[in-house]
Amino acid sequence: MVGQKQPVYVLGVGMTKFIKPRGKVDYPELGFEAGVKAMLDAHINYDDVDQGVACYCYGDSTCGQRVFYQFGMTGIPVYNVNNNCSTGSTGLFMGRNMIAHGAADCVLVVGFEKMFPGSLQTFFQDRSNPTATTNLVLKETRGITKAPGAAQLFGNAGREHMEKYGSTLEDFAEIGRVNHAHSKNNPYSQFQDEYTLEQIMKAPMIHEPLTKLQCCPTSDGSAAAVLVSQAFLDARPELKSQAILIAGQCLATDSPALFNRSAIELIGYSMSEQAAQTALAEAKVHPDEVRVCELHDCFSANEMVTIEALGLAPKGKAHELIRKGGITYGGKVVINPSGGLISKGHPLGATGLAQCAELVWHMRGWANNRSVKDTTCALQHNLGLGGAVVCTVYKRADGSAATDVSDAEIGKRNGLGYNPATQAKGFTKQQVDTVRSKKARSEWALQDIEQKVEARF
Repeated sequence: MVGQKQPVYVLGVGMTKFIKPRGKVDYPELGFEAGVKAMLDAHINYDDVDQGVACYCYGDSTCGQRVFYQFGMTGIPVYNVNNNCSTGSTGLFMGRNMIAHGAADCVLVVGFEKMFPGSLQTFFQDRSNPTATTNLVLKETRGITKAPGAAQLFGNAGREHMEKYGSTLEDFAEIGRVNHAHSKNNPYSQFQDEYTLEQIMKAPMIHEPLTKLQCCPTSDGSAAAVLVSQAFLDARPELKSQAILIAGQCLATDSPALFNRSAIELIGYSMSEQAAQTALAEAKVHPDEVRVCELHDCFSANEMVTIEALGLAPKGKAHELIRKGGITYGGKVVINPSGGLISKGHPLGATGLAQCAELVWHMRGWANNRSVKDTTCALQHNLGLGGAVVCTVYKRADGSAATDVSDAEIGKRNGLGYNPATQAKGFTKQQVDTVRSKKARSEWALQDIEQKVEARF
């Protein structure tokens, strides 16, 4: 029997700007930047960290140690996590469990990815692909085309939604338009371009209903979070105003419905529904109370069906919510104020932690250029085919609604002189020195990474 959970808070977050994968920045630099930013935000030193979780999909084993040793070589456990596109949130889930069940007081979770240009590829040709059974259903139900595999799977779910419920090409394009429009306020977003609905619809068709501007790009980037226990926070009362409670969370995997020959089920609808219901119930939140949501919009079609899986619209009615302007400012719920995967980018291991950073900034009142009035809770959804999905609900520690804080006030409070939610800036050598281990640091482990990172600022 799993014991009672103790409260777990996100005390610090940090991320890099998401960039096109051109091989110019290596993962030790990306992970170092995000990790240092998260520790600076949490006002901790690496010596405070009891356990470390590294999240990535592309890279040899123990890339995590390569990143974490730059902060210090304190002998703590470091776990390397790979759970497809839900990798970052899986690390978040692990960190929360460690603290909730008494195995740690402070956990650093760092997600990073150095990707290849173009659509996702398979690397091991001499063994069965983990999604082979999924792809067999795809082949037998709707056939295989020359489009990228992921676009076919998610695009087919969009087609099924159109056939069953009457959504149109315009509805899917509107999702893309909204996410691109939101991204202009996110300084970390890979793209910050606005498009008209017509431009989205006239972009090259990848796999109907998906045009190119409704598909997320591959990206290089990193994001990190510092998770802490109630006791750790109680010892630092001056930080309580910035600590955001993980009020509910669930990591779910597929049910047999995955193979029931529905294209919507084939992309994990049932596990998304289960994870959302479980996380919202733990947080004692009704879906109608959610004002801000970071949803895994790898393709517009996934956002369409997931709006329903999360309970943000009744089944078969997501397109009606979209037509009313219900997924952006002034509507029922602001979905992907960050720009989502479609515009912000999707470095697989970092995505879940970037979603976490975005929602933490909202709950603190730091995302003052894209905030949503009367936000008392925020919902996160991060999905990986194969499959795994994590849903997380965030609340302020005192349960109150978030209120905007000015950039000047934030810069004064955090000692950085700027607001990381609205400005993608860096750090100084002196600031790095405050977070690297005092008792077990290694310059050999760091090599010239710090200079490389600081040169990019």
